[in-house]
Amino acid sequence: MPAPVTNANDPLEHEPLEHEPLERERAHLAASRSALRAMRADVEALDIKDVTANWVNAAVLERQIEERIDALADLAHTPLFFGRLDYLHADRFYIGRRHVHDAVGDPMVIDWRAPVSQPFYRASKKDPMEVGLRRRFGYTGGELTAYEDEDLTDPAGGDQASRLLQSEIERPRVGPMRDIVATIQPEQDEIVRAGIGGTVCVQGAPGTGKTAVGLHRVAYLLYAHRERLARTGTLVIGPNRSFLQYIEQVLPALGELNVAQATVDDLVAHVDVRGNDSPAAALIKGDARMAEVLRRAVRSGVTMPDEAVVVVRGSRRWRVPAYEIEEMVRELLARDIRYGAAREALPQRIAHAVLVRMEEAGEAPDDRVQDAVARSTAVKAAVKAIWPAVDPAKLVLRLLSDAEFLAEHAEGLLSPAEQREIRWAKPARSVRSAKWSAADAVLIDEASDLVARTHSLGHVVLDEAQDLSPMQYRAVGRRCTTGSATILGDLAQGTTPWATSSWREALAHLGKPEAAVEELTQGFRVPREVIAYASRLLPAIAPGLAAATSVRESPGDFAVRQVAADALDAAVVEACRRALSYEGSIGLIAADDRFGELGAALAAAGLPWLHPGEETSAEARLTLVPATLAKGLEYDYVVLDEPAAVVAGEPDERTGLRRLYVALTRAVSGLTIVHAQPLPAQLAG
Repeated sequence: MPAPVTNANDPLEHEPLEHEPLERERAHLAASRSALRAMRADVEALDIKDVTANWVNAAVLERQIEERIDALADLAHTPLFFGRLDYLHADRFYIGRRHVHDAVGDPMVIDWRAPVSQPFYRASKKDPMEVGLRRRFGYTGGELTAYEDEDLTDPAGGDQASRLLQSEIERPRVGPMRDIVATIQPEQDEIVRAGIGGTVCVQGAPGTGKTAVGLHRVAYLLYAHRERLARTGTLVIGPNRSFLQYIEQVLPALGELNVAQATVDDLVAHVDVRGNDSPAAALIKGDARMAEVLRRAVRSGVTMPDEAVVVVRGSRRWRVPAYEIEEMVRELLARDIRYGAAREALPQRIAHAVLVRMEEAGEAPDDRVQDAVARSTAVKAAVKAIWPAVDPAKLVLRLLSDAEFLAEHAEGLLSPAEQREIRWAKPARSVRSAKWSAADAVLIDEASDLVARTHSLGHVVLDEAQDLSPMQYRAVGRRCTTGSATILGDLAQGTTPWATSSWREALAHLGKPEAAVEELTQGFRVPREVIAYASRLLPAIAPGLAAATSVRESPGDFAVRQVAADALDAAVVEACRRALSYEGSIGLIAADDRFGELGAALAAAGLPWLHPGEETSAEARLTLVPATLAKGLEYDYVVLDEPAAVVAGEPDERTGLRRLYVALTRAVSGLTIVHAQPLPAQLAG
């Protein structure tokens, strides 16, 4: 049995203290913190004045040193180590967020990502992985207050649930998302440590930790492949800015400071987005068929030559006939390379033909002559006429404004009705004056990649992936064509008109059809009663998915309250006031069109509240969350206002029920539903 040891301030039930072992562990913690400060001081003391050859190298080295100093910061309220492994062959290792060594280089804390740390997450009595004892530590405000031992040498005893682990999972949270490095489970660890060579797609039910798994995977890959990813780069893509603000502290807490974060809209920000599409238009623009429409449109300007190219060099004239240039053009088109690359290759092809003629005439031209011919007025004029430059934004502008141009390139792909749906009623005069929509920006990104290859990163993490359109998947896939990706999502939480119904289909659009699909169904965050209640919606919203289970021992604080319509606001405010009597963060989730009314009601009642993404404020613990921004967020207690209004806020019932499923599963400890209208039929009983 695990043997927890606590003090009077520990959240576990009180048991007699074993002072000597606890004090020894506290002494090791103090010594480790002192060693970390010494490591940082050593870096701060480095003198690089005469180390580098020039000021550029000096600036780069100085930046690297600054980053190293930041990475070695000792976060006072963050445990430096959270576990210990006692191996059967007498080695003992403390497992923590980063490596710490003493003055002679001996390790005092081992990075959780190191191979020797893996048994902390995966060892069991059935497979102890040469570990005799696993010790977990409990902390209160950064102070080590408890430990719990698990003897792995007795296979007959069976694996016991860790009370410290349970306590850490249920610990109240205020502010941004925190890391789960101390609580990673075996099935999560397998995903985190998967190799960099392949793409992994994680289908995860609410509360299974898929977002945290994705972030820890980035941290692991940066540890295991630091030089490679330092060259190629990493990127975390989230659904919105609020979500990115919520997760932004996880990687720095693990010592990783240089991971870029963005939304899909950030990736394709070629134009100012000031317009909106109808759901029908957005659905068509997001369809993968648009990629072929754009490919045809981009190539439409290429024309075959109708006259020879004559290049004058000194007293001689060199002629390349039209039929020969046509062969070059057709060959480049057949290769299907990027439009811009082909346009750059054509003058060199023409120049090479001229050089062949020079050599046949007895001359000995070199590469400099070929480059000069390629830049000559005659060749440049011919290329401009045959293979004109393409501006991606202007091309998309013409497609959406010119009915004939769209019809020509959408023939056999989009019906006349679909073409009318996406065509602008009032054509824009210029790229600058156009009211571009978010879907239009994705089309421009596709056209840009057809002209010039998009830069590929080493690894991309895409969260809430179920909500992307096929064209958005293509935009993300372009950012990792030569790298790998971690795709995170839940088909049951798809709330866009184009939400994917199949990960295989989504991965094909991403360009990673061979990716492994892993499923997480064991929840660690959402209480048992809450996830069971929300799972009543699954047959209607995702009939192919199994209901999530919860390892939480606590059923959670769960209540459903029906009130009169004229008492709804007051009841919601009272539910928030009651929730604030507990420790932790509070989220009031409501349909978007209820946001203003509830905000005023809270203010009138003297309850300060925050917008999503502002949770770092110490002034308030209550966040008013529009239902459309709730995805990916979590709060200790959630008050859900009028479920029927959440459902009605979406264009169809299925999408509305999915939005409701998201709202129901944001709670960590308690959920109170307050409603005046009847609940959806699926929740009856």
